[in-house]
Amino acid sequence: MATAAQAATLPRPLIRVPLLDLYVLREFIGPFCFAFGAFLLFWGVNIFFLAANFLINSHAPFFLVLRFVLFRIPQSIPLAFPFASLFATLLAMGRLAADNEITALRTAGISLWRICLTPLLFGACAFVLAYAMNEFIAPPAVDISTRSFYQIIYHTQSLPVETQFFRKDPDTGNVFYVSQVLPDNKTMVGVQIFKPGRSGYYNEVLSAKTAHVEGATLVLSDVVDTHFNANGEFAAQARTSSLSIGLPLGESAAAFMSSANSDAYTMNSKALAQQVHFLEAQGVGGEALGNMQMSLANKTSLPFACVVAVLIALPLAIRFGKRGRTLGIALSIIAFGIYDLLSLAAAAFGRNGVVNPYLASWAPNLVFTLAGLAMLWWNEH
Repeated sequence: MATAAQAATLPRPLIRVPLLDLYVLREFIGPFCFAFGAFLLFWGVNIFFLAANFLINSHAPFFLVLRFVLFRIPQSIPLAFPFASLFATLLAMGRLAADNEITALRTAGISLWRICLTPLLFGACAFVLAYAMNEFIAPPAVDISTRSFYQIIYHTQSLPVETQFFRKDPDTGNVFYVSQVLPDNKTMVGVQIFKPGRSGYYNEVLSAKTAHVEGATLVLSDVVDTHFNANGEFAAQARTSSLSIGLPLGESAAAFMSSANSDAYTMNSKALAQQVHFLEAQGVGGEALGNMQMSLANKTSLPFACVVAVLIALPLAIRFGKRGRTLGIALSIIAFGIYDLLSLAAAAFGRNGVVNPYLASWAPNLVFTLAGLAMLWWNEH
């Protein structure tokens, strides 16, 4: 047995978590993992049955179908983490309330806000993890899943072409904008190429009526070449019947027009922000811009719902926890359903420009945050 002097020389842990926080965290881990796994399983099964008719009729190989389903599951990350946080808070804090442990802690002089600190920090950690996974894991996984689906249905990994898309060449800084792709999937209409200058303004803009891809080159037809000076002011303009320019990173036609670069689920926040910026610079508005802005805002607002879920669940668990776990599970489903309905309603207004898309994306979080704080204040007083 170590003496007192020897014990004093032993290295101390870098982080010493108070016993109260460790006790509360242990209550959270089990329900959180259960709810998170159940949500992912439900999402995967739902995806399979939605596409079952296509998958079965196509006689696709089992492992190809499995790849489609498994790689589609990360798309649910922004919703799975908040639901698991809500479920864990209601069950964990409900159990403490049912056993009168929260009452005992408050009788011992510990404030309700101090008791709620650990769950809120847990929600903050869930937010960081959800955001990171949604940024770096979900986009490439969803792209693989989408390609698997098209490989099953159309026996090709080429993705469908979307109109009004942007591409940026990281080597040259050139930005490509395509207004429309004709049904032959080869001819592009309304093509513009922006070449950046050293001053921060674009020093040249190429506008072509049509364009097509030959190898790794984009061939423009009926081109208007506009030059600008260092201050971004018009300098000169010329016309030419044909002009060729290299594609980003020497992409093929299929890669250049792939919807993987226009699908919000396959892009991270940086790529989405660039798309929004390009659309705004072109004066493209309406639902196309609103959808992109909503998708960009959701990259942060949906993962942040982990914190909001904990905040709204805490007062509910403290007030109704003594009535058993069944009520906690029911409250989880009801609260999550209300949040989802608010999100859908706000998104409808945001996409149509009735409400600012960023405000629309954060509106459910703001409503639930205010409601949670009000109920906590009420419970405390």
